[in-house]
Amino acid sequence: MESPHGAAVTAEDLGLEGPRGWAFRGVGFRAEPGALIAVEGPSGSGRTCLLLALTGRMRPTEGEATTAGLALPRRAAAVRRLAALGPVPGVSELDPAFTVAEHLRERALLLRRYDGSPRALLRRPRDRAAAARARIDAALEAAGLDLATLPKAERTAVRDLERTEALRLSVALALMGRPRLLAVDDTDLKLSDDERAEVWELLRSVAADGTTVLAVCSEAPEDAVTVRTGTAPETHATTHEEEPADAFAETGRA
Repeated sequence: MESPHGAAVTAEDLGLEGPRGWAFRGVGFRAEPGALIAVEGPSGSGRTCLLLALTGRMRPTEGEATTAGLALPRRAAAVRRLAALGPVPGVSELDPAFTVAEHLRERALLLRRYDGSPRALLRRPRDRAAAARARIDAALEAAGLDLATLPKAERTAVRDLERTEALRLSVALALMGRPRLLAVDDTDLKLSDDERAEVWELLRSVAADGTTVLAVCSEAPEDAVTVRTGTAPETHATTHEEEPADAFAETGRA
């Protein structure tokens, strides 16, 4: 299945089953580039598994899906190159002992090593450093994270960040790779109403800049393309804490 022209993410009767039952089943939707997609459902309803399947990190059992016109799971490796993960517990998490600066430098080095063109690798060291700094600054601005407002600026340890600050850092790290799809898990977990509104406004701004956003949540905002999990009676997902680790073990990485 190839994506209809212009669609960023599509799914038709998509499902994922493991030995313990269906994590999700019967998912179908279509979203355009730059859309805000909210995966809504109770904890343990397969939301994280769906997020990982649509970003090429898990292999669905039935149905069809595409991301950026690439059929899943056949083109999963290509999808992984253009779909970046924000915070996903058990899969892509911040190291609490690292400082903000250490996370940013590490991501810049990884991008230069694995995503840099041969011409970029031949630049003078100071030119490479300037390019990395520009990429970091652009990602921080897009994520709305002002390092000057943190307790110790860029030397602040992740463990000392507020939850919304940590989420903004995770989003900034993901955006440094200039993805076409940004996926964020547990968007509204343990947040006040004001904090939830702040996070959704951030994700809207990312989507408005052209990056499609896929966000797991307990309650979707009205302006999002809403995909609901846990509604089918035959669905028997693992608990939320088991989702990423156990589902990887049961169904395998894509």
